[in-house]
Amino acid sequence: MTEDEMKKRLKAFALRCVKLAASFPRTRLGNVVGYQLTKCAPSAAANYNAACRARSSADFVAKLGIVEEEADESVFWVDFSADAGLTKRNLIEGLLKEGNEILAIVIASRRTASSRQGQSKIKNQKSKMLFCFVPFHS
Repeated sequence: MTEDEMKKRLKAFALRCVKLAASFPRTRLGNVVGYQLTKCAPSAAANYNAACRARSSADFVAKLGIVEEEADESVFWVDFSADAGLTKRNLIEGLLKEGNEILAIVIASRRTASSRQGQSKIKNQKSKMLFCFVPFHS
């Protein structure tokens, strides 16, 4: 999957989540769950865009971590909305499937990028340790 395809997929997922939230009843529960869902799903898409513009591999891995958290939270709220009676389970099955697929892709991408980031051209691992920050505790 290309970067642009993933951007489009995340954006479409976010839009579907926002539309789902808009369909919730205007109750306290519907408003709270809808608010949470309309925050995390678009955040996953926006943070993926930011990850694609990362300034370093460490920045990329960190931003993908945020995407993972936000996508995971989105899946939670979509699932929760059915459990809470805000929507019918059969209406969100496709959205849950898409959210879980996106989450799996992001997790795999973050793991791959993280393992590549950890690879070093430094042969002497002791010299590599000189660049690690060790906090001072008194």
